[in-house]
Amino acid sequence: MKEFEEKLERLREWIKTRGYEGIILGKYHNFAWLTGGKTNFVPLNTEQGTGYFFITDREAVYFTTNIEAPRMKEEEFLEIPVEIEEVNWWEDIKERIMKRAGNRRIAGDGVIPDLEDLDSDLYTLRSALTPEEVERYYILGRECAESLEKVLRSVEGGISEREVAGRINEVFLSRGIYPIVNLVACDERIKKFRHPIPTDKKLKKYLMAVVCGRRGGLIVALTRLVSLGEVDEEMKKKHSAVVYVDTVLIASTLPGEEMGKILDKGIKAYKEKGYGEEWRKHHQGGPIGYLTREFKVTPGEARKVNFRQPFAWNPSIEGTKSEDTIISYPESPLIITYTPSWPKIKVEYAGRVWERPDILCL
Repeated sequence: MKEFEEKLERLREWIKTRGYEGIILGKYHNFAWLTGGKTNFVPLNTEQGTGYFFITDREAVYFTTNIEAPRMKEEEFLEIPVEIEEVNWWEDIKERIMKRAGNRRIAGDGVIPDLEDLDSDLYTLRSALTPEEVERYYILGRECAESLEKVLRSVEGGISEREVAGRINEVFLSRGIYPIVNLVACDERIKKFRHPIPTDKKLKKYLMAVVCGRRGGLIVALTRLVSLGEVDEEMKKKHSAVVYVDTVLIASTLPGEEMGKILDKGIKAYKEKGYGEEWRKHHQGGPIGYLTREFKVTPGEARKVNFRQPFAWNPSIEGTKSEDTIISYPESPLIITYTPSWPKIKVEYAGRVWERPDILCL
């Protein structure tokens, strides 16, 4: 598999430049990145996979249990040239790996406590997508947006937040997408909580859904709002302001730009619209990809945007929010969570007109 071989060589060179002889990777997001989107998890609520990669300049060994090895060989590693080492499920798999490592200087990604944790540094390898990843990501973004729109166009007065979340699970999972973040709020709960876990609260007027969908390791984030009937003037004003802030952040996400300076532009945009303190009430997003956020961009962040790096900004103002997933390119970012049928607000910024999601009126 070309993608695996290219990433393996990049990883080996990266390890070498840091003075290590090898690395042990046990977290799912690193497994998915290295293998081009293969799956090695069982529970959804864990970041650790069911096995460990042991990588040196000459070795690429995958340690897993005798439970998982048959499926990995038959379904995940058919095109990936790695040695698979089976360990009985009752034996200590970490002990076996460390025996293989011997006295060599080995790092890890946080799953083996005695090794130096380089997971946050591995961000530099995960941050710039390959053309193959861009293709998969673009399709995933479109399908997530289509799936969420399908669900939200079906809601009616009296439906509960949990019922909406259930419909999201059903539609997303039917397309092989895991909604690893699934937040739904109705009416006053949208104003009260920035992270609304679904409850039995029933829809009267407004509904907001926030989803992070994962497939093949890659994660897409998006937020959409619905109104039963016309949107009131206060909500129109707030939503117009928040999509303006989002437009400023998106338009500024160009390769080579410092992330902290992009955030500064967003903070300035909040002030321009009369909501200067709202940015303090919730993080504004940041790089996405194989994690829901690699990190949250904070004031003064000096790291720069990479070419073909995915981002999801998520500015919010009490009662509303704007969020899509983008990929950075030199001339203009590519918004991948786009559906032509969702209503849009046109925003003029940086010499062009941007289309941002409006509130859907049913």
